[in-house]
Amino acid sequence: MRYLITLVLTVFIALGTFYPVYADSEELQAAIIIDDFGGGIEGVADFLNGNVPITAAVMPFTEKSTEHASWAYENGFEVMIHLPMQPKKGKLSWLGPNPIIKNLSSEEVKVRVEKAIDSVPFAKGLNNHMGSLVVEDERIVRVIVQVAKEHQMYIVDSGTSGNSKFPEIAEELGVPLIKRDVFLDDISSVAYVRKQMSKLAKITEKHNRGVAIGHVGLTGKICSTGIIQSMDEFNKKHIKVVPVSHLLSDELKEHYFNYIFD
Repeated sequence: MRYLITLVLTVFIALGTFYPVYADSEELQAAIIIDDFGGGIEGVADFLNGNVPITAAVMPFTEKSTEHASWAYENGFEVMIHLPMQPKKGKLSWLGPNPIIKNLSSEEVKVRVEKAIDSVPFAKGLNNHMGSLVVEDERIVRVIVQVAKEHQMYIVDSGTSGNSKFPEIAEELGVPLIKRDVFLDDISSVAYVRKQMSKLAKITEKHNRGVAIGHVGLTGKICSTGIIQSMDEFNKKHIKVVPVSHLLSDELKEHYFNYIFD
């Protein structure tokens, strides 16, 4: 009997504190996250002076981290932290200063995430830069999610590993998490970006929401061109491009965040 009462109370508490992650809306909404602000150059001005409401994911600890985050914010774009994390393959030098790597202690991970937040003003969320190795480490991911919760940030899992621990730990700790659906520019071609944008449109039509990731830097000009050229298709299909936070439910935003979303 005591077990049954405990179970009922647990269910009651869970139901009382659970809020849907995604907005309950019939409107078709797609978020386009552009990574590598703060580091990349090509495409930066096209996006931040443009009319497509992308979400700017800014690399911390770079010469232009603060500049690009402030530029994006001042021009009405939502800002995220593009947190560098160790991949299974590749050089650590690709990650830039203060990356989240496997051999860090939990305290060191916390300090680096806190410093990354300080490095990128106006950030409302974070996603992972690379990180196919680290996102599979439950200990490290738990620290990152805990810090995100303390700062009332949402998380986007960039999808660099199918064994990412972000979804389960974010759910456990009650942190809003959104998964990437499409990479736009893993092939450097305007035609390919447009093809991936069409894929994003189809996903959005099916699920009422979709999330894509592109980049500034080496493929920045190509990515911006492909996205801009795809806007006619999105308009015809009545798909609205929105900041990532707009995909979150009003109920969740009301109870999780204490600041006002634009």
